[in-house]
Amino acid sequence: MKKVTLISGSTMGSAEYVAEHLAEILSNEGFETDLHHGPSLNDLPNEGIWLVVTSTHGAGDLPDNLQPFANEISADSVDLSNVTFGAIGIGSSEYDTFCGAIRTLDQKLVEKGATRLGDRLEIDIQKYDIPEDPAEEWIASWKNLL
Repeated sequence: MKKVTLISGSTMGSAEYVAEHLAEILSNEGFETDLHHGPSLNDLPNEGIWLVVTSTHGAGDLPDNLQPFANEISADSVDLSNVTFGAIGIGSSEYDTFCGAIRTLDQKLVEKGATRLGDRLEIDIQKYDIPEDPAEEWIASWKNLL
């Protein structure tokens, strides 16, 4: 059984709800899941599979509860070469910084040696009232890559 560590960052709760929904789906499919809302890097395994779900706050910024995590990843000594990850962002296309947070975090993870598995999902809240719906479609194919 594969383990998926889910990491969420949220200001209003939508990314947390998406992460919780996906954790439930993965658990029902036989995956072991470990869910973290705004974790410290020390809270996470330094290898294995991560699924990062974050909303975008302000001008393309990470939510406050995920900013410390992003800062920790930026440290010179961090090596994430044993991490494979999926990435889901939630934002509004009415802003030119649409899904800026997940794009930033995706880049930081790759710079530290992590490998993204599959395409990054960017959910536009202008198109989807319920962000769990496109995330559920995405996870159906992403889990097959595991």
